[in-house]
Amino acid sequence: MAEALELKGWTRARTGKGGARASRREGRIPGILYGDKATPQIIDVDYKAINTQLHTGHFQSTIFMLDLDGAKTRVIPRQVQLDPIRDFPIHVDFMRVGEHSLVTVEVPVRFLNEVASPGIKRGGILNVVRHEIQVRCPADAIPEHFDVDLTGLEIGDSVHISAIALPEGVKPTSTERDFTVATIVGRSAEEAGPAAAAVAEPGAEEAAAPAEAAGEKDKEKRKKD
Repeated sequence: MAEALELKGWTRARTGKGGARASRREGRIPGILYGDKATPQIIDVDYKAINTQLHTGHFQSTIFMLDLDGAKTRVIPRQVQLDPIRDFPIHVDFMRVGEHSLVTVEVPVRFLNEVASPGIKRGGILNVVRHEIQVRCPADAIPEHFDVDLTGLEIGDSVHISAIALPEGVKPTSTERDFTVATIVGRSAEEAGPAAAAVAEPGAEEAAAPAEAAGEKDKEKRKKD
């Protein structure tokens, strides 16, 4: 596991909305620290640091070393509340991570070797069913990502969770079925346009001629009337 990232925090004595607003004015984000059978604490963390980490795409699956007034604690972000209008973080919850702790996280999936997929070469499309996979694993062994090799996949082929090599101790939270992660699909008739879709239907060409003839007769009748 990569070394835990340092994150500066402060204990906050003032509670309620007034205390939270005061923290935000000081460039901090209010939050709660809980877990590991210890008393929950009201805290603040640095706004710039949190905002930067959010843009990495794996903030909530990263272990941090929280420096809280000089006392360091390993934590993992559990919930981030965003401003509903401007979409910036306004509250963050952290969970303490003790020794041998298990955590539930979302791990991103990377798809490799698209050029080596015969199906994609022939115009097929990679249909990603799950961009992330939720797993239960030791806090000291959170995978950065899962790799899916597309080499040799044809149109109609699927990649299931059973085809992904998971590290020891890492298990998907969904264990009831061998769920699909991605498929290689062909381009549909609709993507080729309405004309192609009509031709693709059996008897479409034969049906089109009588319909056109009937249309011409209606036009002539209206002219005479």
